[in-house]
Amino acid sequence: MDLDARFDERPVFVTGADGFVGSHLTERLVDAGANVHVFVRATSSGELRNVRHLRDDITVHRGDLRDKHSVSQALSALDEYDESIVFHLAAQAHVGESWERPYETVDTNVTGTLNLLQSIVDLDLDIAKFDTAGTSEEYGNVDSQVADKHDYHDDGRVMLNERSPVNPKSIYATSKLAADFLTMNFYDAYGLPGVTTRMFNNYGPRQNPRYITGTIVTQALERDIVELGNLTPKRDMCYVSDGVRGHMHVALDGNPGEEYVYGYGENISMREWTETILSVGTESGYWDDPEIVQSEDRYRPGDSDVEELLVGYEKLNEETGWEPEVSWREGVRRTIEWYANNKPKWYGRVDWR
Repeated sequence: MDLDARFDERPVFVTGADGFVGSHLTERLVDAGANVHVFVRATSSGELRNVRHLRDDITVHRGDLRDKHSVSQALSALDEYDESIVFHLAAQAHVGESWERPYETVDTNVTGTLNLLQSIVDLDLDIAKFDTAGTSEEYGNVDSQVADKHDYHDDGRVMLNERSPVNPKSIYATSKLAADFLTMNFYDAYGLPGVTTRMFNNYGPRQNPRYITGTIVTQALERDIVELGNLTPKRDMCYVSDGVRGHMHVALDGNPGEEYVYGYGENISMREWTETILSVGTESGYWDDPEIVQSEDRYRPGDSDVEELLVGYEKLNEETGWEPEVSWREGVRRTIEWYANNKPKWYGRVDWR
């Protein structure tokens, strides 16, 4: 049975459903015929940014992860179902903003996760799987004291997997690691079938333009220079549809109490990534070779930057058959196309104007 068919009529609950990865996951689950409940942050306007086109196909619950009452109220909708799956993707997910809004980051990512887990226990819900979305940022840089605990590629690069030591270098990464551990705590204590998924750097349509790919694309669309920070770090870039499939595979076939990491399986420096994006955009006629400019104002504070991230996704591949399907250049082409055709959705959100 194929992946989508296994979600037909399955009750699912998605936090962060109106965000970047969450909206793509919600869209895929709707297409698969799942019974989709989503939890989105309550606002005075009640506006849905990314899943408005799915409004007739989903049940929307509004609240705030930091408010346990609203979390419990929303989750109580699952009381009538058996074997529900919870995808927990809601978070303050921007590394830079975690330094600007540290208390909100911790409150949302840590207390918010605790509110979900405790509410499931309090309501005694029948949950088949609780998938907490972690981040590759949890690995940070290699600590020399545990360097021998890492796995290494033949060329000397660190290969990060489920056994690798963690060393979070930002408030965001620390908060996500705490959420991972809380998920495991509730599995150990209550048998709540939690899994954690560390996706390596996602990119694609609808992503907040303050992330690196959107920053590059939106500047290139609007002016002759692309102003960026540190371009030496290397990242393992994974297109969003591949990331969504990873979540779905782990939710169905992952073993409770375990971690799953995945990404493209290759990394690239941010300078090379910028050059790749600009090359694809020039070939497609979106711009004409913008100049790359570095600005110290855009560097992460102190020594908090992570130098290199590269994933080994063998465990997920062996257990579920997952592997990336979208090449970097094809993913970049799709991403540029979305930004070029949806300027009103991102123009007011950029941080370079």
